[in-house]
Amino acid sequence: MSAPPRPTPPADASPGAIIRWTIDVLNAHDAEPLRQVFAPDIRARYPTRTAHGRDEVVGFFSGLFAAVPDVAFTIQGMAAQEGDVFLRWRITGTHSGADWEGIAATGARVDLDGIDHFVVEDGRIASNFVVFDQMQFARQIGLLPADGSRVDVVLKRGFNALARRRAGR
Repeated sequence: MSAPPRPTPPADASPGAIIRWTIDVLNAHDAEPLRQVFAPDIRARYPTRTAHGRDEVVGFFSGLFAAVPDVAFTIQGMAAQEGDVFLRWRITGTHSGADWEGIAATGARVDLDGIDHFVVEDGRIASNFVVFDQMQFARQIGLLPADGSRVDVVLKRGFNALARRRAGR
């Protein structure tokens, strides 16, 4: 039995339609079809690193799917002007699979908001700039203590004392 065919992007789609299709593909947890809409030399700037080329960007999403097997992307808002597409999104899921960006799975729920700025040229995504609150993510998975917790207060006091000492105050 053969696998079902992979989705193909809509023909002659607007930049906004290409991005909506991309989110639909991400929600299917198969990054390979995205090669069809990524420019060969795509540059994707994530908070933790910059990916260059289709292979690295597809690898980024494959790693995300492995780390957060139930990840779901929701479009909160989108604005497009010519080839620029700004997307406000929400992702939810459970950090229960493989390591993610060097962090072992914690089993914690993740609920993040973020923004992407895509540049679409000649029907392909040429670049993407992603912004989300890494501190929010770190707190949700337990890498950082909860804001205002005893541990958080002690860490901030210790950091402030060290910063003042370095500044000679």
